[in-house]
Amino acid sequence: MILGALEAGGTKMVCSVGDEQGHILDRAVMPTLTPDETLPGIAAYFGDKHIEALGIAGFGPLDLNPNSSTYGYITTTPKPGWQNCPLTPYLREALKVPALIDTDVGAAALAEFEMGAGKDVNNLIYVTVGTGVGGGVIVNGQLVHGLVHPEAGHIIVKPHPQDPNPEGFCPYHSSCLEGLAKGPTFDQRWGISSKALPQDHIGWVIEADYLAQFCANALTMLSTEMIVLGGGVMQQQFLFPMIRKRTLEILGGYVAHDKVLNHIDQIIVPPGLGVNSGVTGALLLAARALKG
Repeated sequence: MILGALEAGGTKMVCSVGDEQGHILDRAVMPTLTPDETLPGIAAYFGDKHIEALGIAGFGPLDLNPNSSTYGYITTTPKPGWQNCPLTPYLREALKVPALIDTDVGAAALAEFEMGAGKDVNNLIYVTVGTGVGGGVIVNGQLVHGLVHPEAGHIIVKPHPQDPNPEGFCPYHSSCLEGLAKGPTFDQRWGISSKALPQDHIGWVIEADYLAQFCANALTMLSTEMIVLGGGVMQQQFLFPMIRKRTLEILGGYVAHDKVLNHIDQIIVPPGLGVNSGVTGALLLAARALKG
């Protein structure tokens, strides 16, 4: 199969051609401008690549209801000009191929489940901690969709007592995970990026606490078998043991499963596919679109 994969991001569009095994044959990157400027460029890239189907891993919110008249639309995004954008219908019509879309984190969750860290589990959550915070959920091998799709970044968490900005920086919610833990909060709080913040800075203790609260909530609410933490902030590998330790403190022994109590390093893990979770997930979506 020759498949197309689009990672539709708020700042850039990554277009790739590959196969159902996740092999990348070609890739191009273009800036995310207005839809009128961006969508024809995407169609032009794929137009001569002879793809059989297209998978889209998109920023959202998205309409993922296949019975909806606006299936595949970007809906209430705060990104100017992209509200109610018919992303999937436009590309499906322009390229004359079947297309399937999910959130960027949903696609990454699918990839990690089928080809990455979660190959041996039935349930997992993939969370990206970068420009924003989002999560894709797999339950019994299926991506979770409901009224819309999971918005893991907007759960409410308890502010850390040493956080100088306890309400966070989300324009929608006070003290939500994204507003407190996304990458830009390091510059906003401390005037320095996460890449440059010293490892012994209190900012990392605060970050680990927020992400541990999410992990504890995921383990108690969904009884998930694995939590894959990706994104730019999680490139700081020293964060993982801090998050695991704090998660166990928050749980207090309540989830009395051996894997939680003694092997939490097998539950809270980095992506098995590294930075390729998104593109691999988009290729898997394309393969599903081709199979109907």
